[in-house]
Amino acid sequence: MEIFTKQLTSIDIQKGLVLPRYSQERLRSFHGTIELSTIFESAVGNRLVGPVTIHCSTKAGDLVFKTGWYALARDAGLRSGDTVTFYQEINGEARFKFKLRNVGSS
Repeated sequence: MEIFTKQLTSIDIQKGLVLPRYSQERLRSFHGTIELSTIFESAVGNRLVGPVTIHCSTKAGDLVFKTGWYALARDAGLRSGDTVTFYQEINGEARFKFKLRNVGSS
């Protein structure tokens, strides 16, 4: 089940991924700092890095992926303009996954 899709800005990469407000109702249980075992895949389904633990914090009323996100963004070579989709998978080795579409890819 898709939770959100977001086109990244430089702030998302450098200071933490701010989750879109429309997705926060579905992520109510994420308030405070929690750990998410997350897998990152390319848009064609290739795994880019192994499972990553991401900390989710509340900052100025917004949910933000912080620790863990920075390493994931660096390892995946994320940059401003790339699009990420965050979704929940009921079956599988991680409960949550990111799917990446790089700038210029179709």
